[in-house]
Amino acid sequence: MASVTRTNATHDAPHLAAPDVNPSFTKGIFLGEIREDLVFPFPVMSPEETESLRMILDALRSFAASNIDPAKMDHDGKFPDEVRHGLHELGLMGLNIPEAYGGFGASAKVFNRIFGELGGTDPALTVYFGAHESIGCKGITLFGTDEQKTTWLPRCATGEIVAAFCLTEPGSGSDAQAMASTAELNEDGTHYILDGRKIWISNAGYAGMFTVFAKVPVTVDGGIKKRVTAFIVDAHSEGITLGQPEQKMGIKASDTRTVTFEKVRVPVANVLGEVGQGFHIALEILNSGRLGLAAGSSRGARRIMNEAAKYANQREQFGRSIGSFEMIQRKFAQAAADIYAADSAVMLTSEMMDRGAIDYSLETAACKVFASELAVHATSEAMQIAGGIGYSKEFPYERAMRDARINMIFEGTNEILRALIALSGLQQPGERLKKLGSAFKDPLHSMGEISSYIAGRAKRAVRKPEFTKVHPALSKEADRVATLVHNLALAVESALMKHGKKIMDRQFIQERMADAAIGIYMSTAVLSRTTWEIERAGSVDAVKPEMDCARLFLADRYRQVRRSIRRISRNQDDRMKAVAERVLETSDAAPISPSDRV
Repeated sequence: MASVTRTNATHDAPHLAAPDVNPSFTKGIFLGEIREDLVFPFPVMSPEETESLRMILDALRSFAASNIDPAKMDHDGKFPDEVRHGLHELGLMGLNIPEAYGGFGASAKVFNRIFGELGGTDPALTVYFGAHESIGCKGITLFGTDEQKTTWLPRCATGEIVAAFCLTEPGSGSDAQAMASTAELNEDGTHYILDGRKIWISNAGYAGMFTVFAKVPVTVDGGIKKRVTAFIVDAHSEGITLGQPEQKMGIKASDTRTVTFEKVRVPVANVLGEVGQGFHIALEILNSGRLGLAAGSSRGARRIMNEAAKYANQREQFGRSIGSFEMIQRKFAQAAADIYAADSAVMLTSEMMDRGAIDYSLETAACKVFASELAVHATSEAMQIAGGIGYSKEFPYERAMRDARINMIFEGTNEILRALIALSGLQQPGERLKKLGSAFKDPLHSMGEISSYIAGRAKRAVRKPEFTKVHPALSKEADRVATLVHNLALAVESALMKHGKKIMDRQFIQERMADAAIGIYMSTAVLSRTTWEIERAGSVDAVKPEMDCARLFLADRYRQVRRSIRRISRNQDDRMKAVAERVLETSDAAPISPSDRV
């Protein structure tokens, strides 16, 4: 068994999120800070970006109108080759691949808008392109050597090679450290021998290249440890076998299979990034991929609510259209406000990615959680508006619901992402309290540090941050969001002081912290965008549709976030845990019904 230690980075990626050195808006709010420089002004596309985007969208819409039949693809469970190849010819396979390697080199703002358009056209096709560009070959763009980029990216850009991302295993999903796949260097040191089994691999049946993660023996402090490493694997290599296409609830046309690797020879030159750094590479790829999911989810929600609006206008009950009834109108109003927020946050986060030197990892997670849940809720509401026909395969509602549901699972379940947001946000407040704990062990020599902390906490308790760049018309709403930031930071500090390291296991609390952080970020995106909308139009009255959506969203989200923060300290967690554990122990969802006592 051979091991390898690799040094000297083969690339630099200054545009990537770097949590240890780059600023983060969402991590800042856990400290009670509002980093306005990261979220204002709201981004604007350049004239060149706007023109390129218009041309691509026009071509995509024209092609889709004539060639894409989502209902038929759902029924058949596959894409017609002419659809895939036609979209390849439009250049969509290389949207975010650099121009130097034959791609379009789209900015994150342009890429995510086009990805959103695909999400509104057909979610299964969105999976096809996302599995290829957002995660399949993204690792080569971000971490590949010049030789790797030259070898693979031009063919990925044209669609000659379709890429897929192989991370999940039967025994390891979000817990990548538990993976069982291995890769060991052969005696000659020329190849790795890859063994393992990956599941739920999108594009597996089309793939010409896999980005595969496996554990490699490496030398660490004189001992041998197994560390996750990323590999570029030719999908036609001997020893690779594919399972049958999965029979899925939704996104049926997308090709999803198990991929088995048995003694597959992978050249040493195909190691992606550094040996042992695969976990970091996977996280970075998924960080960027999640934003595409958010864009597609938001556009999917818009599309199905547009269908529902047409139906509500023409469907009559009691002598009037059902769209005139307030209980139906509430559904449209809530969806409009939430879509407005989701679009705002996707655009704002795309700008963070384009600017570089910003840690956007929690923002992409927040966008994915919010937009995926919006899509599921919107499709449910649209089906309810449609009534009986919503349940029929003849109409798009039931298909939209089936297709939307996967987004809450893709690229990190929403539960895992909430834990990520909370635990990442807790790091800096936790370090602050850790230093204080060390100081109290030797108080006579640490009075300065202790006094500084006490004075700082007193100041934080009475002084809340503020927005200075929000338009005056939104000053009341901005003040409320600032209050939420202030209250979240105080609640975080109190929770850390109460629970200490045990906070790692208090997921009820983590979930509330994450929901608060997500709500604050979405609200901030709305404040930033609406300020820009007012300034662009020249007056508040000129942007009444935007102002109405903004105020509706901000008021609703304020109440939800305030409740989440309060429940960090005032809750029924012990009772909730007791009930849940009783259900799990008995495998019975609730105490038996009186009618069952026979």
